[in-house]
Amino acid sequence: MRNSVFIYSPDQLGYKFSDSHPFNHKRLTLTMDLLKNIGALSDDDIVPARIATDEEIALAHDTQYIEIVKKAGHGELLPQQGESYGIGTEDTPIFKNMHEASALLVGGTLQAVDYVLQGKSKHALNLGGGLHHGFRGRASGFCIYNDSSVAIRYMQEKYGMRVLYVDTDAHHGDGVQWAFYDDPNVCTLSIHETGRYLFPGTGNITERGTGEGYGTSFNFPIDAFTEDESFLDIYEQSMREVFEFFKPDVVLTQNGADSHYFDPLTHLYGTMNIYREIPKLAHKLAHEYCDGRWIAVGGGGYDIWRVVPRAWSLLWLEMNDLEMPTGALPQAWLDRWQPESPVPFIPTWEDPSPLYEAIPRKAEIEEKNAQMLAKALHMIRNEKR
Repeated sequence: MRNSVFIYSPDQLGYKFSDSHPFNHKRLTLTMDLLKNIGALSDDDIVPARIATDEEIALAHDTQYIEIVKKAGHGELLPQQGESYGIGTEDTPIFKNMHEASALLVGGTLQAVDYVLQGKSKHALNLGGGLHHGFRGRASGFCIYNDSSVAIRYMQEKYGMRVLYVDTDAHHGDGVQWAFYDDPNVCTLSIHETGRYLFPGTGNITERGTGEGYGTSFNFPIDAFTEDESFLDIYEQSMREVFEFFKPDVVLTQNGADSHYFDPLTHLYGTMNIYREIPKLAHKLAHEYCDGRWIAVGGGGYDIWRVVPRAWSLLWLEMNDLEMPTGALPQAWLDRWQPESPVPFIPTWEDPSPLYEAIPRKAEIEEKNAQMLAKALHMIRNEKR
C-alpha cells in the first residue's frame, strides 16, 4: 500500500472560465512545480484523474442539469436558457467543453476515493476538486459539478462508508451541507467567514440538519478579520469534538486556501501558519478514527501566486509525513514564475511578521468567535454530561 497518491491530469487545467476570472487552475501547475523543486513530488506519486460518467455525476446532480451543462459547453444553449441553472452568469460563465472539464474534476476525486477505499493508498489528494458550491440542479460560486457531494454519495453506495466532510474554505460549504442535510450517515463541518459579509450568506450555527440528519451539520462562522490564533483554536476544538461525536469511517477534507490575508475575495487575516496546522490535525485524527482513510481536495484560493502554492504544498508534505520546510523557497521556482506574477512573491515558506497592521478589535473578535464556538458545540457538550 502506498502512503499517498497525488491525483492530476493536465486536462484539469481545462476548467477555465476566462483569463480574467478569479478561479484559475494555473495554481495546480504552480503547486506541482514547487513540490517538484523541493523533491517532494515525483512522477511515481501521480495518478491520472479519470472522467466521471454521467451516472456517477447523477449521484448528486439532476440528469436534466447535466444535459444543460453539456449543451452550454457545446454552444447549443442560449444565454437566457442557462440562467435558471446558474449557467452563463458572472460567477459561472459558459466555456467550451465545460461538461468534460467538470467531469474530469469529479472523476479525479472519485479516483482518490477508490485508491483509499480499495486499500491502494492510505491517503489521496485531488487539488483540482473541492467545488463545494454546486447544487443538484444549479451551478453556483464558480462550481458546476460538486465533486465532494458526488464522492460522498459514491462512498456510501459503493463502500457503505460513514463520512465526515470537513471544509476549511473561507466560504461556507453550502452545496455539500444541503446535499446531506437529512442524512445521519454524513456529517458536515464547515469553518468559514460569517455569511453577514461573504458569499454564499449561509452557514449559521443554527443550521444543524433536519429529520434523521439533525445534529450532523456543524457550522463555525468566524468574524471578518479573524487571525490565526482564533481560527486554529476553533479548528482544533471543533475537529476533536466532532470526530469523537460522529466516529466516521473516512474523512474527506476540502482545503480552500482563501482564508489568508492576501486573498482578494475574503476578509480573514490568516497567515501560512494555519496551513501548516490544518492538515496536521486532519492527518492525526484520520489515523485515530478512520484507520488513516483521508481524502483531500482543493477548493477556493484566489491569490494563486503568493498563497495557494505554499499552502497546498504543505498539505501534500503533511500527507506524506515529510518535514515541513522553513526558510527560502527554491530560487529556480521563484525565477520561473515571478515574471508572470502581477505581485511580488513572498520568497520564504513563512509569511513576513508582521504581515499586516495590528487589528484594534482583536480581543472583541476573539471573544465573539469563542462564544460562537461554545454555541455551535453546545449539543455535543450537553450529551457528554
